[in-house]
Amino acid sequence: MPGNGDVLIRRVGLNRTDELLALEGACFTSDRSKRRNLRHLLQSPTAYCLGAYHRGELVGSMVTLFKSNSRSARIHSLAVSAGVRGRGIGRRMMARAEREARMRGCTRMRLEVRMDNLPAIRLYERLGFVDTAVISGYYDDGAHAFVMLKELS
Repeated sequence: MPGNGDVLIRRVGLNRTDELLALEGACFTSDRSKRRNLRHLLQSPTAYCLGAYHRGELVGSMVTLFKSNSRSARIHSLAVSAGVRGRGIGRRMMARAEREARMRGCTRMRLEVRMDNLPAIRLYERLGFVDTAVISGYYDDGAHAFVMLKELS
């Protein structure tokens, strides 16, 4: 199993579309990206797309969105392969996204998370996010979401 030093986190581009879609398919039962939407994000200057690699295999991905007229960054998605969860990969990708958000002048980050995704909620709370609202029926399968925010200092 990979340790922190065995995983390389870097920006990803269009050449990784198939890998990113496969990872989402393995991690999410609904609300997966469509190829066209993912390709758009990978080319957009307002999206910051990261991949986590262990021995050349994609084991994590993250997309953070930025708007030119907003001081808030939005975590669009975070996926980590089941076999490597709990090893700090999600935390490391979040730290990279937070640094990018600060560099782009953002003062907070926000995300939506399924209310039944307790491991993700615990991670976000450890990283300083607090739940601020509930969105009923947010996900395709009708699941509710917490809206979580983090103020960047």
